[in-house]
Amino acid sequence: MKKIAIIGAGISGLFLANLLEQNKSYSYKIFEKKTSLDLSDGYGIQLSVNSINLLNRIGFQNINVSDICFPKKVNFFDAKKSNKICDIDLSQFNDQNNRYTTLKRSKLIKFLLEKIPSEKLVFNSDLIDIKNQDRLSLYFRDKKTEEFDFLVGADGIYSKTKQILFKEEGLPKYFNSIALRGNIHNFENFDISLFLGPNFHFVIYPINQNKEFNFISIIRKELVQEEISNRNLFKDNAFIDNLLNQISLKSNLNLLDQVKEIKCFPIFVSKKVQIPDSKNIFLTGDAFYSFPPSFAQGASQSIEAANELFKDLENNSSNYYKTRILKTKQINSRSLFNHFTFHLSNPLNVFFRNIFLKYLSKNKNFLENYLGKIYSN
Repeated sequence: MKKIAIIGAGISGLFLANLLEQNKSYSYKIFEKKTSLDLSDGYGIQLSVNSINLLNRIGFQNINVSDICFPKKVNFFDAKKSNKICDIDLSQFNDQNNRYTTLKRSKLIKFLLEKIPSEKLVFNSDLIDIKNQDRLSLYFRDKKTEEFDFLVGADGIYSKTKQILFKEEGLPKYFNSIALRGNIHNFENFDISLFLGPNFHFVIYPINQNKEFNFISIIRKELVQEEISNRNLFKDNAFIDNLLNQISLKSNLNLLDQVKEIKCFPIFVSKKVQIPDSKNIFLTGDAFYSFPPSFAQGASQSIEAANELFKDLENNSSNYYKTRILKTKQINSRSLFNHFTFHLSNPLNVFFRNIFLKYLSKNKNFLENYLGKIYSN
């Protein structure tokens, strides 16, 4: 029986573990750096039909319906005036069993944990080194060492696995943007609302049937290295309030009063695609590649990548990286394009952008190419 080490108990690592539970040819263990997983976190994620299809194979369709929501549209608004620009019908990509879904990230994590035996998840496990000889030897900060046949790095954008393998080249780069995220109660629209402004955009969408909504804003912000490295800066209430006030002044919504439990974090993205030399080491999710968060595919791609890796292991093939690189390029190009177009500030450019948005949002060929190819596995 082959032994697999999964580094990181995020969405990708936990979904892979659920798939491995269905195949007894492998044993696995998940190593998580944190001392526990926060299952009270109220922030949201969007899951397109590509990932819902995969989640339903492990029973996601049985999740409590009050804990999820099925938005049918993305509505585009001008942030300053709240004038609606256009909308995209998301339901056209749904099928009878798989629908575009929004929910709290913590609800998905809780669901993924349900079928994983507690003894297979080891907390407070900080990986510090990897030796690859006849088998993989993993070294942890608590002086524990274990051997495995395969290693899966699923430890996020700040992946320790990646840093061990690629040194400084494995570190992500600052994307000259900051994210604000929080919660809103009793927002009037149960679809996804996307507000476009000069050098920022924000999104509001429902995360359950209890009138709770997720707020996420991406703001262009150049910082010097000292500021980027200062973790306390992004916890400073004055800094956070200043950012929220900046976009609130350019918005028709009273964000200062509406957004609660707000947190701030710098946005990092991967420098480039990197593939380990060893054939028995894999990177998945954000550890493989982290995109700009402007296409709402982070969680879906983490699930999809884990499924591709599982099929590769199950079939003893070597298609994982080839498949993942192709999809990564598609997602990354769309994410960068969205980030650019959402943040236009020149009034003339905004005028023409809105005209194109109105046309493209109803063009079936464009939508099938831009969204359909991503949403279909």
